[in-house]
Amino acid sequence: QLARIQTDSVVEMLRELYPDLRFEIVAMSTTGDKILDTALSKIGEKSLFTKELENALERNEVDLVVHSLKDLPTSLPPGFTIGAVCKRENPLDAVVFHPKNCGKTLSLLPEKSVIGTSSLRRAAQLKKKFPQLEFRDIRGNLNTRLKKLDEKEDFSAIILAAAGLKRMGWENRIGQLLSPEDCLYAVGQGALAVEVRAKDQEILNMVSALHDADTVLCCIAERAFMKRLEGGCSVPVAVNTVLKDGQLYLTGAVYSLDGSDSLRETMQTSVHYPQQNEDGPNDDVQHVGITAKNVPGQAQEAAENLGVELASLLLSKGAKHILSVARQLNDA
Repeated sequence: QLARIQTDSVVEMLRELYPDLRFEIVAMSTTGDKILDTALSKIGEKSLFTKELENALERNEVDLVVHSLKDLPTSLPPGFTIGAVCKRENPLDAVVFHPKNCGKTLSLLPEKSVIGTSSLRRAAQLKKKFPQLEFRDIRGNLNTRLKKLDEKEDFSAIILAAAGLKRMGWENRIGQLLSPEDCLYAVGQGALAVEVRAKDQEILNMVSALHDADTVLCCIAERAFMKRLEGGCSVPVAVNTVLKDGQLYLTGAVYSLDGSDSLRETMQTSVHYPQQNEDGPNDDVQHVGITAKNVPGQAQEAAENLGVELASLLLSKGAKHILSVARQLNDA
């Protein structure tokens, strides 16, 4: 249902921009939708929610695919690109409480309360912050997870992305928003991406009108950070970005699975560059899988370098060890 709402919202924007075009929505199921009894981090397949959709794109059965940006790997298969990154919804994580805990916060829950989350990143940060709570895996789409929470007594609360709840119209279920001090969010969280064939100029030009420049720069920095760390959903990597007065601030962190070991740093760079007419061979420059013609190329480069430099700083302080131990423990 959420995927459908997200797709509809993108199509709605395109219809407003191009009233003469007709858009047809094709629904598909992916591996990630079908395997619901295993933790995402255990399946180990990077393209869990994207492979089937990309196959359809490659076969020209569809022309664009709408994803949650956080589901897209930092390196896309050859021939594909992210042609649009839409304006980001609130990227923070949210706590939804069991009806009997209504009005509480995580710190007010009784000891040994069980919190559901399918994310190693959330669990690692919150275990450290709330050692009195227990964290257990919960899978399924938003509807399924809320049903599991409300109808059984297994969970006192579950953690979800605020953006998904908001898009579903369930904002009233958010009992607590987790600030970046409590829990840094996932790379790309809250942003929608439109994936297209990299060589399809017509479609690329059409969807590029949906780019939100600030979101593009923040997400390029985050994705570059993740890529340099070689992080995926099987390791706890988290970020927070702020773009203010032409300065981009990126906070990035890595965690051990139990949150006891972590590294966190913040860096900034200027992304204040005028848009230049970059005709010619630079037309299709991708930055961590994103093609954004209407965002200044120098600003995109600065954002990408920021992510790489921040990751390199964490690696120099021992991030590789933390991540490889996390990966081994998770695989085990």
